[in-house]
Amino acid sequence: MMMHSAVSCFCTLVAIALFLPLAESNAPAADAAVAATIVKVAAVSFVPVKFDLAGNADRLEAMFQQASAGGARIAVAPEGSLEGYVVNEIISGDAESKRMRDVAVNIDAPVIHRFQQLARKLKMCLVFGFAERIGDDVFNSAVFISDKGTICGKYHKMQLAEGYHESWWFNRLGRHSRTFNTPLGRCGILICNDRWNAQLAKIPSLDGAQFLVIPSFGSRSVAQDKAVLSRGQENGLPIIEANVGVTLVVSEDRIVAVDRVEEGITFAEISIPPERGVDASERDRIEAEFLAWRQKEMQIRYEKTLRRLGDNSGK
Repeated sequence: MMMHSAVSCFCTLVAIALFLPLAESNAPAADAAVAATIVKVAAVSFVPVKFDLAGNADRLEAMFQQASAGGARIAVAPEGSLEGYVVNEIISGDAESKRMRDVAVNIDAPVIHRFQQLARKLKMCLVFGFAERIGDDVFNSAVFISDKGTICGKYHKMQLAEGYHESWWFNRLGRHSRTFNTPLGRCGILICNDRWNAQLAKIPSLDGAQFLVIPSFGSRSVAQDKAVLSRGQENGLPIIEANVGVTLVVSEDRIVAVDRVEEGITFAEISIPPERGVDASERDRIEAEFLAWRQKEMQIRYEKTLRRLGDNSGK
């Protein structure tokens, strides 16, 4: 009986020894299976009409419907899609600042609910830029709506090409950048001029972003293409940029699609990496460093804008 027990134990140990290497060899295959998620995306370009909230909403809905018909799971539209990105007209004095109150909306406004309902109907995630009213202030904002119609997150532009003045209630600066969960993974947002700053892409990357979206209404140069590509390569993240006149998609460290048309939709596939950890201390360090730089830089840009406009600041 003792010999039989010894043999049984020996056989059991051999079986375990043989099994363990097989389990280890299977692990990479399992990891590879969840390494990335392939998602069809759409980047939308159209030129919104200044101060035409109703008309722009109609056009935006039509573009999103086309994106859905093309099979996209997410569609990204430009900066200022709803109000027409009117801050430059106000700053230059070509439009009165009070007109911003006619087109700036809060996050619970009927027009935002309209796109929540549309996202639910199309079963597609939607991202677009708008002028967001919070109390007496207005922010250059972008919102992410899930395919269930829920608001996953929003973002306020952190860096302004025109600079910044404390009297500009119609063009407030964002206070911080954070990612948020979506049906496609954790998302970070940049808006237009933000894309030129590597720190502003690094912050959401350290906050666990798995992909970035960039609503824009700015430069159409090849340099802007390179900047967007660089932000993707620096952080190992796919990017969907919807710039008026340039729609661009980055995935796996390369530009996989780009078009230069004022009205159209660019379709592409992106590879969304698996979940990432959050490095809160490094994220906060870089954000604090950026904010310290911004305090001086926005004043420099503001003064440059005044010189360009002949001191017609639109205050």
